Amino acid sequence: MGGETLAFVEAFPRFLLWTAAAGAMLAIASTIYVLLTPWKEVALIREGNSAAAVAFAGVLIGLAIPLAISLSVSTSIRDIVIWGVATVVLQLFVFRLVDMLLTGLPQRIREGEVSAAVLLVGAKLATALILGAALAG
Repeated sequence: MGGETLAFVEAFPRFLLWTAAAGAMLAIASTIYVLLTPWKEVALIREGNSAAAVAFAGVLIGLAIPLAISLSVSTSIRDIVIWGVATVVLQLFVFRLVDMLLTGLPQRIREGEVSAAVLLVGAKLATALILGAALAG
């Protein structure tokens, strides 16, 4: 086998493990977020509420950004889990804080007002980018 093939064979299991760890943290964090929000995004999305879909897409991306950066700067699975959990906890805290500070948004999103969802997404993505940059050092 060539050098590239050996490198792939050696690195691929680690790639799968790290990806699975980040995916699991994203799934868990998304679930926790859904349980913490004053509106029920999944039910609203199933009813065709575009504002809820936009808001939830922002949450997923906002949670994924710091996790992705955690993957890129980590040197071990332990590193990924430690930094991944730290960024997810901070992100969930800030998401909740933003939800509380931007009063009236939950009702506006329930009513399908997409502009309210876009504002919420902007605040959450800005937070994700700042946390990601802090993680990258």
